[in-house]
Order: sequence, then structure tokens, then C-alpha cells
Amino acid sequence: MTEAAIGPETGESFESGRPTRLLPMGHLVRISLYWLGLTAIDGAVGLFAQNQLNFGPYAVDPLEIGRTLFLISLPVGLVSILIQPTVGSISDYTITRWGRRKPYIVIGSLLDLVFLLGIASANSVIALAAFTILLSFSTNIARGPFQGYVPDLVADQQVGFASAMVGLMQILGNVTGFLAVNLAVIFGRIEYAIFVVAIVELVTMSAVVLRVEPGRPAKDREGRSWLSIAGETWGTDILHERSYVWLLTSRFFFLMGGSVLVNLLITYLKQTHGLDEKAANGVYTIALVLVVLANLISIVPSARISDRTGRKPVIYVACAIGFAGVTLAAVAPIVPIAILGAALFGASAGTFLAVDWALMTDIIPRASSGRYMGLSNVATTASTIFAVMTGGLMIDFVNSALGIGAGPRAAFLLGAVYYVVAGLTLRPVVEPRRGRAGSTPPSTPSAPSDPLPDAGTAA
Repeated sequence: MTEAAIGPETGESFESGRPTRLLPMGHLVRISLYWLGLTAIDGAVGLFAQNQLNFGPYAVDPLEIGRTLFLISLPVGLVSILIQPTVGSISDYTITRWGRRKPYIVIGSLLDLVFLLGIASANSVIALAAFTILLSFSTNIARGPFQGYVPDLVADQQVGFASAMVGLMQILGNVTGFLAVNLAVIFGRIEYAIFVVAIVELVTMSAVVLRVEPGRPAKDREGRSWLSIAGETWGTDILHERSYVWLLTSRFFFLMGGSVLVNLLITYLKQTHGLDEKAANGVYTIALVLVVLANLISIVPSARISDRTGRKPVIYVACAIGFAGVTLAAVAPIVPIAILGAALFGASAGTFLAVDWALMTDIIPRASSGRYMGLSNVATTASTIFAVMTGGLMIDFVNSALGIGAGPRAAFLLGAVYYVVAGLTLRPVVEPRRGRAGSTPPSTPSAPSDPLPDAGTAA
């Protein structure tokens, strides 16, 4: 299959690996919608685990909370790292009447529902860990192929806006997951939060599968076995894409900085500021509102600016704001100052999410977008593992040396350092010149003269 392929559903030419037809606004939103369901699961399960390990019926010793979080997150992350890019790469070659991405999205989502039920009913740390690992397996079956949709369907002129939509849906997903847990804690039935995000994922998955067209044709396997295709995912040829590798490294450290804050915030509020479960979750809700407002204020302007000035300068700004926010939370003598730090983190995250996806889309080989976008999420997943590992172990070590409460502050300072490293590792990335894509405002996509067919009808 060559790069100049013809889409079977639309008759559209994919010139230079990128579709040329502009999509209507509704289609751009639907392409990104499933991110809301996926990140709702991420947010709810992560916060559910923090609450259960700090306050639940199987809460662990405060001096062992970091190690426990690490021991749960390590296998979860390893499964994600292996499954997501591998299935994403396999989907690049998959031929079905639904297209090359949708079967994996459906299978992964349905398995998610089963494992989420297990997490909600877990009655021990071991059960929680086991079902969380299984959830990582199933959700990444869907995640890898789904990440190929933006490169598959979005024209150059709309990449900035599509990236902003991806970032916005991820933000709204996290909000949905966090609020579900916070409200469930208030009502004394935290497991209900898991049921809520399961329904959200099912609805958003259906919107994508039924209402988004299949996209570009599958690549030709040329007689190779599926085992060979899976092995191709991890081929060393990817190291020749130097800008891609450096961007993955920068993404890894940037997300580590924020992951330390997000994944250890309940522990911080309990140990450093002495809050109980309801108070800690109440503060979490207030911080969440400010984070979302900062996200919403920053995300679309960041995408617009990046279309004109380039992606890298905007990411540098995101690194600086993230550093300031996490540092402020680390040294905060009172909770309101820590909340202000969280708000700065929100502005940083919104800026980054609006632009990083677009830069990644700009530099990857389009025909293998499932492979490259799947591998890009290795950085995303590994960042959580290493944030929990280094931050969690830092908490245990400093708490043992200086007393309970000092550890979370030290972990947040470590997160601030990661933002600095993210900025330094972004420097070698060679950004494509802003061409026509930068001259067309991303927020006003032109509707095509003939509407796109619904995926369900076309299939």
C-alpha cells in the first residue's frame, strides 16, 4: 500500500500521507470523543485506588503507601507499554468491513466493563491490583488503534484544532472520573464511581464506532505473519526518527511532572495537611474545578498560537508554568496555596495537551500512525509508572528520615525537576515548517459539499 492511497468509503486521496478534505466540526468532535471515556476510567480508577489505600477497608501503613502504589502501577504500566503499541501496529494492517481500527476499540471496551466491575467489588489490595492489571490489558487493546484516528482522517489545516479537541476530551474525561469518585465518597459508596465511568466509556465508544468513518485503507502485509507484524512494532528503525524519539522523551518527563501531583495528591493532603477522607476529597474537588478552568482558558488559544508560531515555543511555556505550579504546591504552608499551584498545573497541562498531539502528528509517518501513536503512549504510560515509583519511594524515604508529611513535599519537588528535563529534551526536536496548515484557522473548519457517510451505514 502506497502513501497516496484512496479511501474506500469516500474516494478521497491521501496525498503525502494526509487526507486533504476538511471535516465538519461535528466529525472532529466525534473523532476525539472516545478520549473522554478512556480518561474518565484513568481518573476514576487512579483516585479510587488512592482513596482505598489511604482510607478504605484495606488501607495500608502510611510508611508503605509509596511502595504499595509502585507495586500496583509497575505491572499495570508494563502491560500497557507492551499491548498498546503492538495492537496499534497490528491495526495498521487489519482489514475488516468496519475498517482497521474499530474492531479493537469494541473488543477492548467490552472487556473494560468486566474488569471495572472487578475493581469496584475488590475487597483486598491483591484483588484491586489484579483487576487493575487486567483493565490495563483490555483498555490498551482499544487505545493503541484509536490513537491512529487523527492522523488517519484529519487534514493538515485542522490538525491544531483536532489536537485541541483531543486535549479537551482528555481533560473532560479526567474531570468526569475525578468528580464521580468525589461525589461517591460524599454518598459513602465509592464503588458507584466505577459504574459511572463504565457507562461513560460505553457511550463514547458507541459514538465513535457508529458515527466515525473507517479512515484510510489498511497497509499491505505482503504475505507476512501477524507475529512478524507484531514484532515490527519494536523494530529499531524507529530510532532513525530522531525528532520523534526526542519528542517522546520530552513528553515522558513532562507528564511525569504532572503525574506526581495527580497520583499522590490525596496522600499529600492526608499526610502533609492532616485531612481526613471527606476533607481531602473536598479539597480535591475544589482543585479540580480550578484545574479545569485553567485548562479551558489555555487549551484553544494554545492551539491557535502554535499554528502560527510553532508547537515548540508553546510547549516550553507549558514546562515553565508546570514547574511553577508543582513547586508552589510542594512548599505550600496552607492548603489554599497548594490549590493555586494545582491551578497553575492545570494551565500547563491544557497548554501541553493542545499542542503536543499536533506536533506528534506533524512528524510521524502517516501510514504507520497506529504504530507510532501507540508507541507515543509508551511515554504516557511509563510516565505514570516512574512518577509513582520515584515519587512514591521518595515519600517513604523522606517520611522515614524527616517524619510523616515531609515525603509528599519532596515528591512534588522531584516532579518540578521533571519539567526542567522536559524542556531540555525538547530542544533537539526538528519541527516541520508551518505551511498552509498554519494559515488556516483551525477553529473554523469548512464543511465539505457532501456530508461524510456514517460509519455504521458505510459498513
